[in-house]
Amino acid sequence: MNNQPIKVLIVDDSAVIRGLLAKALVRDAEIEVVGTAMHGDAALSWLKDRPADVVILDVEMPVMDGLETLKQLRQQHPDIRVIMASSLTSSGAKTSMIALSLGADACIAKPTAGSASEAMQTVAGELIPLVKGLCGRGLARPSPPPPAVANAFLPTVRKKDSIAPPKLLVIGSSTGGPNALNRVLTDLGRDFKIPTLIVQHMPPMFTGMMARHLQSDVGRPVKEAEAGEKLQQGVTYVAPGDFHMQLEENSDGMSLSLNQDPVEHYCRPSVNPLFRSAARLAGPRTLAVMLTGMGSDGFEGTRDIVAQGGYVLAQDEASSVVWGMPGSIVNAGMAHEVLPLQEIGSRIINLCSTATSRARMECS
Repeated sequence: MNNQPIKVLIVDDSAVIRGLLAKALVRDAEIEVVGTAMHGDAALSWLKDRPADVVILDVEMPVMDGLETLKQLRQQHPDIRVIMASSLTSSGAKTSMIALSLGADACIAKPTAGSASEAMQTVAGELIPLVKGLCGRGLARPSPPPPAVANAFLPTVRKKDSIAPPKLLVIGSSTGGPNALNRVLTDLGRDFKIPTLIVQHMPPMFTGMMARHLQSDVGRPVKEAEAGEKLQQGVTYVAPGDFHMQLEENSDGMSLSLNQDPVEHYCRPSVNPLFRSAARLAGPRTLAVMLTGMGSDGFEGTRDIVAQGGYVLAQDEASSVVWGMPGSIVNAGMAHEVLPLQEIGSRIINLCSTATSRARMECS
């Protein structure tokens, strides 16, 4: 076990934000704020002589902005983890998506309202586990299930020779998720018809921006989900920030429901409501994928999918930014297959086409 504290450099042109982030982080004994800088050029100069494990990087700064600094960091210090901090605005969300595509490991939204103590509590609650997760501490390791779940029967599942033709593709992701989602959806191709539903842990505005970026990259409809809309073939739906997304069955098919029920696993949206509703409505015709992410959100929902005969793919540890969510279901024996990111899209296509062909043969 590494007993050395995680060294963090904070880069922001606001002294108030630098102070807030520093005070929030030092609440945890495993984290040390080793320096601060007002802009990217100063941060790069600082890093010439001193090490850091994580850089928290503002987007908008004088002299050298966050995106240019990120490019330099990736060239000069490829092993440093980079967390982008942006405003909770459409512009901030757009820049964050660009930063993720340029190699940022994660993005957070700066606090927008409330007292200083509330802001610090919010920042600490999000930033501390993220910093530790990215550095292989705390929640980066597969989180144990809650005691009630640990004592329950956990089915051990194995790879199947055949599955029922999938009616739904449901995907859960968190830290590292936007880039992983981009790869999977791109690999599925423009003609993939099965309705696809995604829960990615992100704040409001960020999820909508991510959906637009994904649609541009994959070349087929990707949209932020709206309450009450009917599922359409060939469309990918992203849960909006701060809303759980689940499925409902109507006389004319399935539709989407959004709510602000209590958080699950500290998250809203949580993977669990989506996965549970998919298990209930699609049963064995649910194909679920768990991608990179911290913690164990989706654990209970995956258990329901497996219990109803659905099929589960999990991203492997080597290709995950953080192997928390996929690791928790793998360690519980709930994944039928564990695959590197670059193989997940093609495996989904193979499973869907094989199942459909087999079903047609049985009906002929």
